[in-house]
Amino acid sequence: MAAFRFLSWLRRVTMPLTRDMKVQTQGYDVTRSNFTRGSGKAGSPSNPDDRRSVSTRQLQKPGSPKPGASKSGSPAHKPRFETGAQSKSAEKGSFSKSQPSPEREKRGRAKAERPAKDMALLFGYHSVREALLSKRRKLLHLYATEAAAARLQSEIAQSGVDLRIVSLEDINARVSRDAVHQGLFLEARPLEPIDISELSGKGIVLVLDQVTDPHNVGAIMRTAAAFDVEAIITTERHTPEMTGILAKSASGGLEHVAIASVVNLARAMEELGDLGYQRVGLDSEGPSDLADTVLTSPLALVLGAEGKGLRRLTRENCDVLARLDMPGAIKSLNVSNACAVALSMAHTKLRS
Repeated sequence: MAAFRFLSWLRRVTMPLTRDMKVQTQGYDVTRSNFTRGSGKAGSPSNPDDRRSVSTRQLQKPGSPKPGASKSGSPAHKPRFETGAQSKSAEKGSFSKSQPSPEREKRGRAKAERPAKDMALLFGYHSVREALLSKRRKLLHLYATEAAAARLQSEIAQSGVDLRIVSLEDINARVSRDAVHQGLFLEARPLEPIDISELSGKGIVLVLDQVTDPHNVGAIMRTAAAFDVEAIITTERHTPEMTGILAKSASGGLEHVAIASVVNLARAMEELGDLGYQRVGLDSEGPSDLADTVLTSPLALVLGAEGKGLRRLTRENCDVLARLDMPGAIKSLNVSNACAVALSMAHTKLRS
């Protein structure tokens, strides 16, 4: 009797362990945590790709869809796993090939806006109008809206330029995003530079020592045209292209002031001295105020870049260094405003 009770107790204890060791459900043999599909032998999968890690509680009930299939019987959608780099890029925003990112579009526009060396791109009413009236450059194609072309009807007819009526969207695609083109975009040849030896030896010329900002150079050209400056002397390097934003900032002044582009500015200033020009360098640390400086004609006003000012060799080739003393709380001006003040003083002094 005692032996019978012991065998019954042993059977109750070992039966759950036997069920956990081997379970057959819908063609899946599960032993511990491995199962194989279509195999009666546990732990020996016929296909390594079918191997899974599950527990007996995750087994499907009879009649339920098999793992990897939807209720309709079609394969279930595989979850998408992203790497850390992919998830970071997703946070910033992903773009398909048909829709480039704003950075890529901006780079593409910048590349399209950079003209060839034998091409100048002008936009804006005043810049285009002065180019149409000037006989200094060859005009190629004028892209204009109907309204803009009507405003310049006589200038277009007089210039004989090839006119092409387009939409605003067509012009927007040719210029930078923030360009104010006013419905006008002109393709023309660059202006031919002059040599220093061609200067008349009268009046005023400007010398720019590595002034690189196109807005400042454009504003200087506009002021130079207003004060009847004969020429602007710049370096071939560290000088913006005479097109696009610079021409727009010049507001037509680019067509009225000659440009002399030199390789060595110090040597060019020596040549100016040989031609009889008084070379006056504007320097915030100059020994005297420009208002108190005696100026003679012909005159060369020398302007340095903002922040760096005049370079050493440029300073050494100046006859006079002068500063601009301002009466207000702000004592310094940017280079284009300083140029306007200096030209106004010089024009008044030389005329009197």
